[in-house]
Parts: sequence; structure tokens; C-alpha cells
Amino acid sequence: MILHPAIIALLVSSFLVTAMVLLAFWFGVRILRRWDLRSGSSLQLDLERRTYLISTVLAYAFGFQLISLFLLVYTADSLSALFTGAMCAAGTFKVNGFGYPLLLLKVVNFLLAGLWLIMNHADNQAYDYPLVRKKYGLLMVIAPLVVLETALQVLYFRGLRPEVITSCCGSLFSTGSATIASDIASLPGAPMRLAFIAVIVATVVLGWVFIAAGKGGYAFALSAGATFVVGLASLLSFICTAVYELPTHHCPFCVLQREYHYIGYLFYAALFGGAVNGMGVGLLMPFRGLPSLANALPSLQRRLAVVSLVFTVVLASVTGYILLRSNLQQ
Repeated sequence: MILHPAIIALLVSSFLVTAMVLLAFWFGVRILRRWDLRSGSSLQLDLERRTYLISTVLAYAFGFQLISLFLLVYTADSLSALFTGAMCAAGTFKVNGFGYPLLLLKVVNFLLAGLWLIMNHADNQAYDYPLVRKKYGLLMVIAPLVVLETALQVLYFRGLRPEVITSCCGSLFSTGSATIASDIASLPGAPMRLAFIAVIVATVVLGWVFIAAGKGGYAFALSAGATFVVGLASLLSFICTAVYELPTHHCPFCVLQREYHYIGYLFYAALFGGAVNGMGVGLLMPFRGLPSLANALPSLQRRLAVVSLVFTVVLASVTGYILLRSNLQQ
């Protein structure tokens, strides 16, 4: 394993996050089995006292979980100079078989952690913790994935060997490679541009409808999720080539580098931020009828929709800026 400060920071933080999540998991099992707000037993009182503390600890843990995705990619990019054949994070993740599974799991856990934070915030708006079982039920899904992520991260970093010759991003994301990424990269630019514009417009329109009338929350959440998927596909298909001004260069990691003014970080932040906040609106829709959340939840959902729309507009603006300034004819 390469002893690098960022690697050590990622590993230590992952162990701490995993420990906090496992502690919350154990407490969550007790919540799911024993929680009864109508009971005045000492056990129920103990659960009520501890649930706020555990939720606060988890909020910090999942908050770092969001940051750690970007830190992992930044670390992989900074290590690329150590490996023959690597030009960016794409080659570093390809050094061994654990890199890309780790990255994919990081993305999944980012989305799930963001949704859990939204549900936890909504639960804390009510006096009777109406979503306590729901949020700990979601934790039952997230906890094993966090443990698996930590295990993959250890295996990945332990398997980094400077003498390994890895693949460059040009071969990994070229249209001739037999990979899913290359299949997406080979999607024709014109239809993908239309699809990207369509999901952006749909998300903005549905978002404004929800903010104004409080209706269409599920449709807006679905549109925000579709924007995330189409946005990633569009990045590989036509946005990256516009950034590099090379029709054959589809790498989604080089956009994070200095020579491209780190514009990829802004693109990804807008993409993930819009998706999490937008899908959070749909996540909370089933609970609008709860009496203790009747006043707080609609207001929270509108704020989430506004934040999601801001991120969506930033995403569209960044993409428009890239396409307008590019000299590549597409």
C-alpha cells in the first residue's frame, strides 16, 4: 500500500464512520423491535433519550460520507503520476480490481446517505419522532453497504503497487472498448443533447409546479433522478469531448484536473446535489398526512425543491458554458 496522507485520512475516517454506523445499526435494531411511543416504560424513555444522540452522530458520519466521494476521486487523481499508463483517476482506479467497484459503491452510498439525512431532518421537525422506524429501517440497508465500502477501500489501497502498468483513460473510455462506459460514450451526441435538454426542462417545470402548488412531488423526484442518469450519460457522450475539444476523448475524470479549471467538480456537485434534493422530495411524499408533520413537511419539501432547482440550473449553465466555449464541432 502507498503511504499517502490522503489515503491514511480516507482509511481512518472510513473506520470511524463504519464504527458509528454499526453502533447506530445495533441501536436501530432495538428501535425497530421495541419502539412504542405510547409506552411509559423505562426502556422506551431510554430509547427516546438516545435516539437524538444517535441520529446526531449518524448525521455527522453521513455528512462525511458525502465529502469522502470527492476526496476519493481527488486522491486517485493525485496518485495517477505514480502509475505507468495512468493519466488521471481513471487509470488509478484500474490498477486493481477493487477500484471501480469501490467508486460505484461510493456513489450509491452518497445518494443513500443524502436521502437518510433528509429523512432524519424531517423526523426531527416533529415532537413524536414519526419517522424513527422508517429512518432506522433505511439504515438497515445502508449499514451493510458502508461496511462493504470500507472493506473494498482497504483492499483497493492495499493493492496499489507502483510497479503495476495500468490503462489510460483513452483506452478505458474509447468507443471501441468492450465496456459499459464505452457503450455510453458511443451514444450519438445529437439525441443525447436533446435528452439532456428534455430532462432539464422537465425537472425545472415540475419543480416550479411543486413549489407553487405542492403537487407532483413524485413526478419531480423521478425527473430529478432521470436528470442524474442522463447527466452522467451526457457527460460521457458529448460534454467531455467538448471540454477536451477532442472527439475521441470521453474520460469523465480529466475534467477534474487543473488544465480544465476543475470544472468537473462543479458539474458533479450540481449533478449530485440536484439528484439528492430532488429525490428527497419524493422520499417524503408518503408522510405528508402525518399530523405532527402536517405543517413542517410541505415547507421542507419546497425548500428541497428550490435547492434541487438551483443545482439543476447550475448544471445546465455549466454544460451550456462548456458547449458554447468549445471549438469542437459536434
